[in-house]
Amino acid sequence: MVVSRGKSPNAQETFMQMAQAAGLRSRLLVTLGLLVLVRLGVFIPVPGIDRVAFNQYLQSNSVGGVLGFVDIFVGGGLSALGIFALGILPYINASIILQLLTAAIPALEDLQKNEGEAGRRKLSQITRYVALGWAILQSTLLSSFLLMQFARTPGIPFVIETVLALTAGSMFVMWVGELITERGVGNGASLLIFVNIVSSLPRSLGQTIDLAQSGDRSIVGGIIILMLVFLAMIVGIIFVQEGTRRIPIISARRQVGRKLYLEKSNYLPLRLNQGGVMPIIFASAVLVIPISLTQYISSPGFAQFVNTYFSPTSWLYVGLYLLLILFFSYFYASLIVNPEDMSRNLKKMGASIPGIRPGKATTEYIGKVLNRLTFLGAIFLGLVAVIPSAVESATRVQTFRGLGATSLLILVGVAIDTAKQIQTYVISQRYEGMVKQ
Repeated sequence: MVVSRGKSPNAQETFMQMAQAAGLRSRLLVTLGLLVLVRLGVFIPVPGIDRVAFNQYLQSNSVGGVLGFVDIFVGGGLSALGIFALGILPYINASIILQLLTAAIPALEDLQKNEGEAGRRKLSQITRYVALGWAILQSTLLSSFLLMQFARTPGIPFVIETVLALTAGSMFVMWVGELITERGVGNGASLLIFVNIVSSLPRSLGQTIDLAQSGDRSIVGGIIILMLVFLAMIVGIIFVQEGTRRIPIISARRQVGRKLYLEKSNYLPLRLNQGGVMPIIFASAVLVIPISLTQYISSPGFAQFVNTYFSPTSWLYVGLYLLLILFFSYFYASLIVNPEDMSRNLKKMGASIPGIRPGKATTEYIGKVLNRLTFLGAIFLGLVAVIPSAVESATRVQTFRGLGATSLLILVGVAIDTAKQIQTYVISQRYEGMVKQ
């Protein structure tokens, strides 16, 4: 096989390696098999529930919108009430909690930064325990909610059985995600969410086709406009996800024996969107709280206020959404990138930014650049979050309501990361072949 040495593998080489290289092929088969197994588990029902009454409740009650926001990340597990109803969400929530606690608790920060592989393993173990506690909490709340209206045989045994089934299913999904990360291709948790989101596309496409066959020209035009908007957003997400600001750095001269090593130029990459999809998830979670409270506060005035001002089409909702995305973008960027640490590391390596003095000046410069990048990334996230709802309202095409900004960002981000990892395996196979020759 002829390969392009020194260059990124092209599509032909990648597909040939996927078919011929035993190591990569086995990893792909393991990944596909485990993903199919998890999808089958979504449809294994939790016993003892009146599903007809539950489906009617979802369709007629506003809580369906809240559950729908979460349901898309578990591939319909909540609406189907399968044993994998919680899916990977407890593990994702535990990971977010540990990220926040790592920035606040010095002991956890020390484990992450200074303990190496042993520290990361310990953090992973702590994350698993937190995920277990979170799964028990979520399954208890869900089973208590089901007990009141949808249990065929109400009582404590129903709650215990449901909690055990949902918690065990969530822990199994977490284990499968880690197994994919270790023995498959890509990040297991991300791929599980990716597959769950993709599983909702056939239903949305079928509803869109049925809507287009109605014969209304305005609806057909709206569908075309919506598809073009989604395509443009996907292209924009790719550019922004891959966009980086390269700050040039110069390494100091070093003299080893009689040899003088001249200055080496390099760069410090800062991503345009540091937080990825997390600011949108946090902002959406905050705005879901008032809608959830209407289920527990029996006040007609409060319910009317929430339905009027917290609907996705109201200006108050849009304004709060954009402000929360901006806030969480800066908050999450501060957790991921620490200008002071970067300045200290540059000083230790004997490197500096041209025209900027090491130390405090470097910290201020990196912080200023990071603030500008975060602002631009937050503006982009805000547009991605608002545009789909606005276009759907304008075109009156509601079939893709579940596929919003969060879903698009996850789909594109996971696809890019998985493709890069496959390319890494292809490159490693290429160099192994060179060594054998």
